[in-house]
Amino acid sequence: MNEIIFREVTRETWVDFASLFESRGGPKSCWCMVWRATTAEAKQPDGESRRIAMKSRVDSDVPIGILGYCDGAPMAWCSIAPRPTYRPLGGIELGANETVWSLTCFFIKREFRGQGLIDQLLRSAIEHAARNGATVIEAYPVDADSPSYRFMGFVETFDKAGFEEVGRAGQRRHVMRLPLTSALEQKS
Repeated sequence: MNEIIFREVTRETWVDFASLFESRGGPKSCWCMVWRATTAEAKQPDGESRRIAMKSRVDSDVPIGILGYCDGAPMAWCSIAPRPTYRPLGGIELGANETVWSLTCFFIKREFRGQGLIDQLLRSAIEHAARNGATVIEAYPVDADSPSYRFMGFVETFDKAGFEEVGRAGQRRHVMRLPLTSALEQKS
């Protein structure tokens, strides 16, 4: 596989984000609004309404995540944004002086799966959050045999990246955290 580069979703990269989501097998029905929808937005669960809701966030400069590109084309997505931009996710109470960013979703086009890209995408998401002021990354992955929430990633991926489990959210989702000071020290 050629080099993968990562970029934040902004007004300038919106077209790439939309292209990825509307591509064959893309998540065009959810538009990654499951954990973001307000009460009013949740009453309009169709793909087009969700697309409009996500576009309004991007147009308002609300961080939503990053895209992975191969040969100039978008092929991967990670939802990583400040925790307050989501509905309650089941994370633990914020500590003093914490700025928590939540990682809630991964999407990789089918032809790029199984090549270890998830680790690169996660590393890039951590770096992106750190550059934007996050002090902690919180994720909500499931066990590999989970019948649902698989888009949130698997516990093993986060274990490998240094996250620690701090609780549970519902029956399937684990709450895992990574203090960025320790993650950045490990990288040095």
